Amino acid sequence: MNHIRSILTLACLATLAAAAGAQGLGTRPGTGITDIMRAGPRLAPPAAPRAAPAQSAPPVQRAAEFIVALVNSEPITNTEVQSRVDRLLKENPDAQRVPRAELTRLVLERLIAERTQLQAAKEVGIKVDDVAIDQAEQTVARQNQISLTELRSRVAAEGISAQAFRNDLRDQLLMTRVRDREVENKVKISDVEVDQFMREQRSGATTAVSPDINLAQVLVAVPESATEAQIATLQQRAQGVAQRARAGEDFAKLAQELSDSPDRGNGGVLGMRSADRYPSLFVEATQSTAVNGIAGPIRSGAGFHVLKVLAKSQPGASDAVVTQTHVRHILLRNDSKRTTAQSVAQLADFKDRVQKGAADFAVLARDNSQDASAKDGGELGWSRPGQFVPEFEEAMNRLAPGQVSDPIVSRFGVHLIQVLERRDNKLSQAEQREAARGALREKKLEEAYETWAQELRARAYVEYREAPQS
Repeated sequence: MNHIRSILTLACLATLAAAAGAQGLGTRPGTGITDIMRAGPRLAPPAAPRAAPAQSAPPVQRAAEFIVALVNSEPITNTEVQSRVDRLLKENPDAQRVPRAELTRLVLERLIAERTQLQAAKEVGIKVDDVAIDQAEQTVARQNQISLTELRSRVAAEGISAQAFRNDLRDQLLMTRVRDREVENKVKISDVEVDQFMREQRSGATTAVSPDINLAQVLVAVPESATEAQIATLQQRAQGVAQRARAGEDFAKLAQELSDSPDRGNGGVLGMRSADRYPSLFVEATQSTAVNGIAGPIRSGAGFHVLKVLAKSQPGASDAVVTQTHVRHILLRNDSKRTTAQSVAQLADFKDRVQKGAADFAVLARDNSQDASAKDGGELGWSRPGQFVPEFEEAMNRLAPGQVSDPIVSRFGVHLIQVLERRDNKLSQAEQREAARGALREKKLEEAYETWAQELRARAYVEYREAPQS
């Protein structure tokens, strides 16, 4: 990924924060667990760094820096608009077919909408601390198969300062959290709608919902400074891996031995999720590939990827077979008595004690977890893909059975996660209905987010000043 927008698009897989798509509110019968089973909207690429108000700019910069609009008395400057336009043109070839004047108008309206949402987050007291942003940075790097150092190097190469990048991440998280707060509980899915959806799935009458896919990968990383000769050598290595996989060698073993990806310890498995939560590059490459088929190598900014299709299914389909995870957790909520950093430190200590055999995870969960699973030792049972919020699920999917995660920050607090088992299993009728309900809820949430954003924009006082100028 040569551009930061590409990097952030892949980051939506993860929990950015993630990103990553609205997965619906659901509860497993009898548990009362709802908190980590809610997901927010997919995050857009971060906004251009905010410029200083026009009043502080020297008069000699008047031609470039001036206020183009006020949103509830907060300025949007010409620099902000033009920076976003320039990035859009650089990163999206299709945008070059749009007249710059029209593109500028659309970008300005987008910035106005974002500003109203950030102001709404501030009004209701939503905050994002540095620990959550640290985790978001790490997620972006991990999902792009690069180190945090290399991520920061690529961000700098795009002309974005480290602080501006972190501010962008903070804004995206703030907008996600305020959308969750204002929209989540308003979306309801009736049993009649679920019945209709499942009938349409069985008859093949609907394609509105993205299928679920499970992929595994072997990554042959290509350093950013690689020469043409080095790239050719690495491509040949990837082609060799693909040939061995197509010849029937164990893909998980190939990943463990040859992949440069952090998920190699899990056999390269990326996890069952909706296709729109995978990079479009992966989806396009595997669209016509049958289950157990091999695709690639395909090239991304991280290197060459060899992909294996482990499973494909439509949410709610009667023959759906999915990878389920038996998981438990400890949740420490955000409150006035304990900062996020303190919660992270406490859970890191819990992890250390569990790994040394000095404490039992279930006992720690019963004594400390601040959700309804505490009485069951943190047990969340067998989960299906898309059941938990993305930040939780991304961390869970990276764990092998028996492993304990590092502390994970979500919108509900800080979690310590342990995976107990995994299995490929055909969904029961009740699970099919819940999967269908989740898919429908995701679709309705997207519509509800759009309606809410439009209403928020309509209530805002917007004063247009001078027209943006390039």
